[in-house]
Amino acid sequence: MEYEIRQATREELDIAISWAANEGWNPGLYDGDTYFSTDPKGFFMGFLDGQPISSISAVAYNNNFGFLGFYIVKSKYRNKGYGFKLWNEALKHLPTQNIGLDGVIAQQENYKKSGFVPAYRNIRYEGTGIETLISDPNLVSMSEINFDKLLSYDNSIFPTSRPIFLKSWIQQPNSLAIGYVKDSVIMGYGMVRPCQTGFKVGPLFADSKDIANVIFQKLQNFVGKQNRIYLDVPEINKDAMELTKSNVMKPMFETTRMYTKGIPNTPVNKVFGVTTFELG
Repeated sequence: MEYEIRQATREELDIAISWAANEGWNPGLYDGDTYFSTDPKGFFMGFLDGQPISSISAVAYNNNFGFLGFYIVKSKYRNKGYGFKLWNEALKHLPTQNIGLDGVIAQQENYKKSGFVPAYRNIRYEGTGIETLISDPNLVSMSEINFDKLLSYDNSIFPTSRPIFLKSWIQQPNSLAIGYVKDSVIMGYGMVRPCQTGFKVGPLFADSKDIANVIFQKLQNFVGKQNRIYLDVPEINKDAMELTKSNVMKPMFETTRMYTKGIPNTPVNKVFGVTTFELG
């Protein structure tokens, strides 16, 4: 049987997203357009006799930073070398970048063999929305915030600048993106979007635990008490871990954030919610 590897189209990315849903990763309903627009050449798929059996993303934000995700081989084709061939092909797309990924426990030893070094654990927490109305004069709709100011704040926390991703991400349908602005200074922002199950927060960046909590509760209120809400938290941020406890959330599963060229010098203490396990 012939095994062909090539760049995936936008429509084929939807196949990978459906596989991710089947794996229980709970992707967002509208993530695909944002992911693909960030790097249209960064998605790969393996085809066996013309049928898709494997996927991976190797998204280049720029020449310095990239991120791997969607590494999936359909179950009946696993442990046959198809995934490893796809993996090696995808890495060619990121020749100069420090590459990050969020590795599930079962694959972490394999990632180490490919040069990835563990940085810290990310833990997914599950909770519920709330009916309580959250009113704070510093909470501002993202539509009222100058995008360049938002990008500057995001640049101070995320490992690299991501204007294409960010502009698309905060405009997803049926979502809420809000900032915390005081004296014209952005001190935090958060986004919640609909997923296969419930709603997922990401990112949740803030200068303090109190600011993060106000933003998070506003996002909870948007979701409503009848829906589940999910938050991916860096374990090394103790304030973020405390936020999950105070909002009565329970851990579901974990990944390990790993990098090829060292841990970026970023303020993880301001990361209360990871943007996405697929793109960082």
